[in-house]
Amino acid sequence: MILVADANVLVGELLRHRGQDLIADGRLEIYASERAWHEAHYELRRRAEVRVRRGQVTESTAAALTERAWNIAVTSVTVISEEAYQFLETMSRARIPSDLDDWHTVALALLLNAAIWTNDGDFLGCGCATWVTETLLAELAATNP
Repeated sequence: MILVADANVLVGELLRHRGQDLIADGRLEIYASERAWHEAHYELRRRAEVRVRRGQVTESTAAALTERAWNIAVTSVTVISEEAYQFLETMSRARIPSDLDDWHTVALALLLNAAIWTNDGDFLGCGCATWVTETLLAELAATNP
């Protein structure tokens, strides 16, 4: 299954063991726009820092968790440069008027003829199939009894 991951779903799932397993699942071809990739990297570090400030984890634990998550992302997600889908910007912005910053994800999904993996309702109605994490997990479980 070919999926273009939204930055928020990448971050959220990279911080969970089940999500790390899902991202590394060989049945999935996961792509991310260059913008989503940079946003995910930034957010992973930021969320780790928040957990340390709240006393939920130590700095060394947060660093280890972030490193493990990012290593999984680097080995399991293919990042596509904006140059590859830039020509679809106008069409993509028109398809996601509620959050114009997400045009990159829509454009990449159009380019690859792929579904979008997101838990964000802004992508509904953009003309691309969407998968939420719970449905994706159920689908993979059903195809691998």
